[in-house]
Amino acid sequence: MKGTIIKGIGGFYYVKASDNVYECKARGVFRKKRITPTIGDVVEIETSGEKGSIVDILDRRSYLVRPPVANIDTMLLVVAAAAPEPSLFLIDKMLVNAEINNIHPVLCINKTDLEKRNDIKKLYENAGYEVFCVSAEKNKGTDKLKKYLSGRTTAFAGLSGVGKSSLLSIITEDTLETGDVSEKIQRGRHTTRHVELFELNNGGFVLDTPGFSSLELEGIKADELWEYFPEMRNHRDECRFRGCSHINEPDCVIKNKVESGEIASTRYGSYTQLYKQLKSVKEWEKK
Repeated sequence: MKGTIIKGIGGFYYVKASDNVYECKARGVFRKKRITPTIGDVVEIETSGEKGSIVDILDRRSYLVRPPVANIDTMLLVVAAAAPEPSLFLIDKMLVNAEINNIHPVLCINKTDLEKRNDIKKLYENAGYEVFCVSAEKNKGTDKLKKYLSGRTTAFAGLSGVGKSSLLSIITEDTLETGDVSEKIQRGRHTTRHVELFELNNGGFVLDTPGFSSLELEGIKADELWEYFPEMRNHRDECRFRGCSHINEPDCVIKNKVESGEIASTRYGSYTQLYKQLKSVKEWEKK
């Protein structure tokens, strides 16, 4: 029987298969091969009543190290329109990190009841991303988001205080526990204790990914960074020099498009900052 691991606690894995959830243990062969079943894994199980054993783990489409979760289709990057003020650099870093992990990134601007932020919406749509504008407080725009998430496995990411847990409660039609937002630091006290997939009524799964927003870029070299900026990727091989870094070279198409306004200066600023960070990493540190 084939199913999906939706939760793992204390060596037990809870597998959703058909309309049931089975409490399973992984067979010893996985320990010998040093393979650990992960939330999101599609697995083959053998069952006896409500219990079972994981006998095979199917190939993963994607994999996050922190938090450990497999087969995410979409990364929904949640930012607040206000309270807290969004960091464009952090947004750009998370978008790149999602693509590095072979996950399709989508931006969600929450708290639009406080401020519309059409400027951010336009900025990222022009860069090639899908953008949803919602208000969890007023429950506006969430129906459109629910429809988009149907049939997908979607991870929610973003700083605390942006309303991830409130959105998850609406999307799952559940009452996930959320903390109040501190007026002093404008950060929510997040209460998620473990990674778990929540099934949607209209198909698909969602989960929170605490820690993803703080991840540094790994697994790529500085000269590969431009490939993770869609508006740069669209102009592949158009620069004068082969292997152009889009930093110091003359006749650079990317820099020309920044000057003309076709590529946003904030996006290019994030690119140069991330490029320098990656360039400063020593080769032995990448291993």
